[in-house]
Amino acid sequence: MLMVIVMITGDFLAMSLTTDRVRPSKMPNSWQIGRITCAGAILGACFLAFSTAILSVGMYKLHFGIDALRTLSVVGIVFGCQATTYVIRGRGRLWGLRPSVWLILSSVADVLIISILAVCGIAMAPLPIAIVSL
Repeated sequence: MLMVIVMITGDFLAMSLTTDRVRPSKMPNSWQIGRITCAGAILGACFLAFSTAILSVGMYKLHFGIDALRTLSVVGIVFGCQATTYVIRGRGRLWGLRPSVWLILSSVADVLIISILAVCGIAMAPLPIAIVSL
């Protein structure tokens, strides 16, 4: 059930990317597979480190049980995917081009939906609001 929730909330953001202000390249792109693979590996390693850190804090510092750790994982995945989307959405600096209103609204909706589900314990173990809001 948790993966269904992650997929649904993630689809809101994916659909809103079609309204984003990212500009097309002036010159045709050439596929530099080596650089793309390297960038993907770096982003993947960062996301893995982020997820590992969240689970480590949940397990060793907060002493959560397995159900609460699953909820914490889902929240971490959704929040991390939001951050990754803004990092990779265009060339240049992170905020070189303002995101569209629809992209921002879908991001807010995505974070609110998963936060409400996690705090209220809907389809998952509840987490304290202080943990989700960090």
